[in-house]
Amino acid sequence: MEAAERDERRLSARHEAARLAAEGVRAVAISWVDNAGVSRVKTVPTSRLPQAAHRGVGMSPVFDVYTSDDAVATSPHIGGPDGDLRLLPDLERLTILAAQPGWAWAPADRYDQNGLPYPACQRQFARRMVRLAEAQGLEMRMGFETEWVVLKDDGTEGHAGRGPAYGLTRVAELSDYLLAVHDTLAAQGIEVLQLHPEYSPGQFEVSTVPADPVRAADELVLVRESVRAVSLAHGLRAAFAPVVVARQVGNGCHLHLSLRQNGRNLHRDPTAAHGLAATANIFLGAVLDAMPALCAIGAPSPASYLRLIPSHWAGVHRCWGIENREAALRLVLGEPDDLEGGHAELKPFDAAANPYLLVGSVIAVGLQGLDDGGPALPAPVSGDPAGRGDQERLPTSLGEALTHFERSGTLRAALGEALYGAVLAVRRAEAEALAEHSPEALAEATRWRW
Repeated sequence: MEAAERDERRLSARHEAARLAAEGVRAVAISWVDNAGVSRVKTVPTSRLPQAAHRGVGMSPVFDVYTSDDAVATSPHIGGPDGDLRLLPDLERLTILAAQPGWAWAPADRYDQNGLPYPACQRQFARRMVRLAEAQGLEMRMGFETEWVVLKDDGTEGHAGRGPAYGLTRVAELSDYLLAVHDTLAAQGIEVLQLHPEYSPGQFEVSTVPADPVRAADELVLVRESVRAVSLAHGLRAAFAPVVVARQVGNGCHLHLSLRQNGRNLHRDPTAAHGLAATANIFLGAVLDAMPALCAIGAPSPASYLRLIPSHWAGVHRCWGIENREAALRLVLGEPDDLEGGHAELKPFDAAANPYLLVGSVIAVGLQGLDDGGPALPAPVSGDPAGRGDQERLPTSLGEALTHFERSGTLRAALGEALYGAVLAVRRAEAEALAEHSPEALAEATRWRW
């Protein structure tokens, strides 16, 4: 980072600090997401924001090999007590936290002490992949569904509310709480598409308006922490883990994406089947082909595989279908007269994933598919793939997903050796540490990690 850019950041941060102080903000949380999917943080007084924006806030590189239970792994490039990095807050994403009076938040990009981009920074990895797509005239919009289970914060961890799945009763039981979630997100500039009860006891889901991939990942972090803060203010706890209670339907974090090229919606080609232009067909075909390896990024915990059960709408078969909620890739056609409509939904992923790693990895494999000229999507599947007997099952364990991940030269090249090695080290450590856990013990061990 050049000196002139640093000085510009400091000047901008002075204006932002004055604005925040006038709004009663006394501290800023500067966060990043590690390779285990855990949001880590350093906080600074509002008055120190200009210094943080100019020189960054120190942190150790070792956090990149932390596991979700705070054990420390090691990798060929990262590990041990040596070294220091600088967290630089993204001032364009600086947000006053409506549910945490006196606080603001900003996501961080990470640099070394010489001002050079840190090779294992997941947020900068996602941005690099977006720029590669833009160089081909591709624009992507992405959005996440955030699912969580609301539990009582009274030591019992009982479910808050007794209403049925998708039931209006749940809204009546927790109407003040849900209004507070709506109000908090709106106050922070996050536009909600819908918020509704889900299948498991006490489970809810919120979907937000699509954005560019890096912003979508930022908003996922902010949505989750906002829901957590609102829950605590109402005497509740929000659990985002892949499975909160063993043998119940778990929490997904589905990724939605749409593609445009040179201003043209690739989901509205009148000459193509289902409106899917050739570029989108090949991009999505490559994503589907790479789905077993992507599970190591998007379903990264041993607990993720408690959730990935056939016939539970978790998308556990490597197939696609038109509005098929059992397929790993669901093509959403949208309303025919909506010229901006149409997108794809990737269903196997959950909230243990680092969202920056996930959006960047999806873009990387899709772009590689375009470079290679395929594969395109195979024939669509209708109905439950589990009943057909001819559809490939996605990995049933983290170890199996890691085998596919290690075979993916595309992901290794895109991530770079430092980030790839750190991801692999964390996944191996978690797979080993939790290998002997029963489903009940695994759910309990991971319930509050995200």
